[in-house]
Formats: sequence, C-alpha cells, structure tokens
Amino acid sequence: MSDYLTVVYNENVIPYTEYPKKLCHYLIQVYNIENGMRLLESGCGRGELLSHFHEMGMEVYGVDLSPEAKNFSKGLTITQCDVEKNPLPYKDNYFDIVFNKSFLEHLLEPRNFFTEAYRILKPGGLLLTLVPDWESQYKTFFDDYTHKTPYTVNSLSDIYKVFDFENVAVKKFRQLPLVWKYPFLNNVCCLISPFIPVRTTNKSLRWARELMLIGEGRKPLG
Repeated sequence: MSDYLTVVYNENVIPYTEYPKKLCHYLIQVYNIENGMRLLESGCGRGELLSHFHEMGMEVYGVDLSPEAKNFSKGLTITQCDVEKNPLPYKDNYFDIVFNKSFLEHLLEPRNFFTEAYRILKPGGLLLTLVPDWESQYKTFFDDYTHKTPYTVNSLSDIYKVFDFENVAVKKFRQLPLVWKYPFLNNVCCLISPFIPVRTTNKSLRWARELMLIGEGRKPLG
C-alpha cells in the first residue's frame, strides 16, 4: 500500500508555495511567539510550516503518523507516532507551544492527543489548532477519505475546555494573506463566496469561499 503523505501531498499534486512562510509570520505576530521557544507540530506532514518556524528562530520538533515525514523534513527532528493511540515521546512540561494545522480532523478520537498535549506543555504553554470549518466546508470535507471528525466553533471550544485548557478562544479564519493585511476584504469574500464553485481548482477562489477555525488555549499556570 502506498503512503498517504507521498500520494496526497505529492509535489506534482500540491506544489510547494510561499504560503506556509506567510502563515508562520502571521501566527508569530498574532500569538506573540518568540525566538527560542520550543514548539511541537503534530501531524507535521511535509514539514513546510515546521521548517519556517525553525528559520524564524524556534526550537522545533515534529510528529507524524507517516514514516515518510522524516524524508520530507531532513535536518529537523521528526518522530513517527500515532498520537491517537500512543503517548507523545516527550517529558512533562517540555514545550512552549503545541501546534497543528489540518490535523485534528483526521482523528476519530482526539482524547489521547489533548491529554498528551496538556501533559507536555509548560504551565502557561499554548495549544494552537487550525482545522477546517465544517459550516463552510461540509460539502467537500469528506473528499479527503482520512477526515474523521468535523469541527464547529462551539465543538472546538468545548473540547479545549473539557481538557482543562484556559483562556480558550476559537475564531473563523480565511487563508488569504491579503485578507490578513486588509481585513475589510473579508466582507468582499462573504459577498462572492456563494457564487464560487464548491470544488474550484483556483486556490485563491477556494480560500475566499472556505474558512478554517483557529483554536487557542493555555495550560494553567498553577
């Protein structure tokens, strides 16, 4: 059987772009991520985000289910791990940030991941999650056969709280860097999104239509 990462994220299917670098810059600015912080990315895939976090001064580690992830991220510390079933291979209170993008929806049962993320975060550490917004992506969500669990603002917020994270906030997020710079363009996207084909192959149009969720929560200090 072929590996999911090498088939679905083959460079000929999904070429490398500047987007991961732009997203890392955005997250660093918005969430006050500082040089030298220790960051774990769960579901690191091809390592594009992890590489850019590393270039921006963070001490980075990655885990992924695919054994091929190490081959995509040579020079970085990548560990193969099924985070749905197994403990994360790190000591308690080790990371400043546990980050994931387009990962949580692949877990049928996220209990182990949230328990482990809480354990390995330092007191005050940040769990930062980006997942597809079910309300805007329900027609295409299961186009990826490995998608298991959809999330809404309420459900993502609740799971953070159930696992005792504090200062929980979840917001909808559009993956267009131009919108980050000029927030009024969100209104334009809202106006045109009903007219954009559901499965458009134009990434800018697709991201004008689809939304992500960004969830954040912190491990209590006490």
